[in-house]
Amino acid sequence: MTVHPAPQPPRIMTGGLTFLFAVAGGAAVGNLYWAQPLLGFIAGDLHASTAVTGWLVTASQIGYAIGILLFVPLGDVLDRRRLIPLMLLASAVTLVLCALAPSFWTLLAAISLLGVTTVTGQLLTPLAGDLAVEAERGHVVGTVTSGILTGILVSRTISGLVAEFAGWRAIFAAAAVVAVSLAVLLHRRIPALEPKTRLPYLRLMASVFSVVRRERVVRWTLLLGGTGFAIFTMFWTSLTFLLSSPPFEYPVSVIGLFGLAGLAGALAARRAGRLHDRGWSLPATGAAWALVLASFAVALFAGRSVVLVLVVVVLVDVAIQALNILNQARIFAVSDEARSRLNTAFVTGNFIGGAIGSAAAVVLWSVGEWQAVSVAGMVLSGLALTIWAIGRRGALVPS
Repeated sequence: MTVHPAPQPPRIMTGGLTFLFAVAGGAAVGNLYWAQPLLGFIAGDLHASTAVTGWLVTASQIGYAIGILLFVPLGDVLDRRRLIPLMLLASAVTLVLCALAPSFWTLLAAISLLGVTTVTGQLLTPLAGDLAVEAERGHVVGTVTSGILTGILVSRTISGLVAEFAGWRAIFAAAAVVAVSLAVLLHRRIPALEPKTRLPYLRLMASVFSVVRRERVVRWTLLLGGTGFAIFTMFWTSLTFLLSSPPFEYPVSVIGLFGLAGLAGALAARRAGRLHDRGWSLPATGAAWALVLASFAVALFAGRSVVLVLVVVVLVDVAIQALNILNQARIFAVSDEARSRLNTAFVTGNFIGGAIGSAAAVVLWSVGEWQAVSVAGMVLSGLALTIWAIGRRGALVPS
């Protein structure tokens, strides 16, 4: 089938629409983390062990990876004014199933489907890039991405507070209402867009891999992105171990509040998109990796100081989230026609890195606890700095 040139969509990415995209993306990705601080509540209510309920988080993450691969590439071949609200409504249905689940196994199945359907944020991000004018694309993408990252950070805190007063089912029911409301708003605000290309589904899926194979800048950026997300998940997983152990021994409700410190980092990193728009993407990337390295150097001395822990949380989040925004903007510059497929590759690469980072945190903690994690963070960020130094001479420069 003939591939037609990508039509140019109208450039209507206003501040209000950018904010709506950021909120919708954050709300969607937050669905993956509602259950994380509530495992004890759920275990008691559904008569399951806490160890078994831990599979709820894993199941939602696996579902999310499947959903990204199955649905996000469709953003390049379908009208997203219809596709995005449809995905939100599908996630609302699965949220209701979670709220009504009579048993653990029913909840496990429902939360797996929730992961598959809650990919709206990864459809909105490339759409934001399409609708933005060239001079503001990095800023717009950065704002939407910051909304998604903010959803990751604050969802645990919101979930714990809601469950404390209304039970664990209430957060899923409330999230369903939010999803339906956002579906209506987005259907009204997203312009009707012609498909950017026309490909059969199987060829569309194959083209995700072909664009990665064809574009060197994509491969190098995916490597840096996966490394950054591995460090991010390694840090946050290890931080839970640190704060629940002596000398801190904080309860879960207090540990969740540390996500608010990370939120400050997310808001500060939003300006990273402006650096891309001004042509400073590669220097800013190197500076962000240097900040990651410095953060873990500070972390070496933070094992017994809550003040230093908070400093490290903010620094790590500013750096990693700035890197995420810069990497995504650089990848989107490769092709107007294939942004949804490029985003599929980007998020999948991050997800693989994140899974490796979480697993590494468990191993490192068992070997040398916080000190081992801090040294590993320094080693990985030093490696990434080396890759950046080599790649900035050509491999990381979009052709």
